[in-house]
Amino acid sequence: RIDTALLDQLFILHNKLGSRTPFQVISGYRSPKSNAMLHEHSNGVAKKSMHVQGKAIDIRLQDAELINVRNAALAMNCGGVGYYPESQFVHVDTGKVRHW
Repeated sequence: RIDTALLDQLFILHNKLGSRTPFQVISGYRSPKSNAMLHEHSNGVAKKSMHVQGKAIDIRLQDAELINVRNAALAMNCGGVGYYPESQFVHVDTGKVRHW
């Protein structure tokens, strides 16, 4: 199941940014098997990722600068926010408020 609070966060974030385009989803829910494979091949994938719990999503917007997506998500102060400019996505989750 996808955490409905995550969907609420995305709705609010989209409105804050005034975006007119849909989110591009880089990674949403991951099965435990998929997450384990990604974890083996990347230092950036947590062993106990919130993606496996349906509480995290990696996104970008075509009509918003990535740094603005990050800053708007941080300003919401309602979960984790990861900034990956080289990979061109922002991670948003419903866990503790934190950022990296």
